[in-house]
Amino acid sequence: MNRRDFLTVASLAAVSGCAYAPQNTGILVRKHSSAALEIQPGPDSRVYELRIYTFNTGKSDDLLNRFRNHTLRLFEKHGIESIGYWLPVDGGDHRLHFLLRYPSREAREESWKAFMADPDWQAAYKASEANGALLAKPPETYFLQTTDYSFGVRKGNVSGDGVFELRTYTTPMGRLPNLDARFKDYTMGLFARHGMGNYAYFHRMADQPGAEVTLVYFLYHRSVEAAKASFDEFRKDPTWVAAKDASERDAGGSLTVPDGVKSVFLKATDFSPTK
Repeated sequence: MNRRDFLTVASLAAVSGCAYAPQNTGILVRKHSSAALEIQPGPDSRVYELRIYTFNTGKSDDLLNRFRNHTLRLFEKHGIESIGYWLPVDGGDHRLHFLLRYPSREAREESWKAFMADPDWQAAYKASEANGALLAKPPETYFLQTTDYSFGVRKGNVSGDGVFELRTYTTPMGRLPNLDARFKDYTMGLFARHGMGNYAYFHRMADQPGAEVTLVYFLYHRSVEAAKASFDEFRKDPTWVAAKDASERDAGGSLTVPDGVKSVFLKATDFSPTK
């Protein structure tokens, strides 16, 4: 199958309800429930921040209540846009993942300065920590921007009653463009063919650790079991096998380092703007 034929198949799949279409086709993309999704119309200059909080044992309810009752409202007050909040499906994984959005890095710094100085935040923080610290360590935080092949990052009921999957790929130095090309030309369409929803694709901003070698993206699935079945079929797909072989041959080797693919399944919190 040549690239034009493949993109035609992917486009037809999009029209029938799969969450994928090649860029600039003008095709409306629909998720499995048939609700319309946003296709990114052009480069997105906005800044995204992925924050990961590791909470102490027994402190999840206190942390979630602080977000539910105080933090989201104060974020909005200070121009910090909440995109999604998720907990791992694995109950033994004590991490809250959330994604924020800003017009720029400068706007981000101003918003957080005002947020941290807000008396309402200081009071809420103090009250929530009265019986001990909620977090086991300082937050992990990564500044991101969407790739040129990402959908527009949208809110709403994206996954239905399903799950999200956060995947992080680390490439050998110099091979991130090869990985991007493979995702843009083949992988996204094949994910959709096998029942996986493409949500958003990101690069780390240039000043972030691993920026030159890291791809971060979110998928959504009906369930963890459905995700595993979809990936099993995806890996056996002859089009994927051919695309993988060709991309690695062109790049001179694997597009990911050993143990360079990380995955965590996530479920949206009740207060998440994206579910």
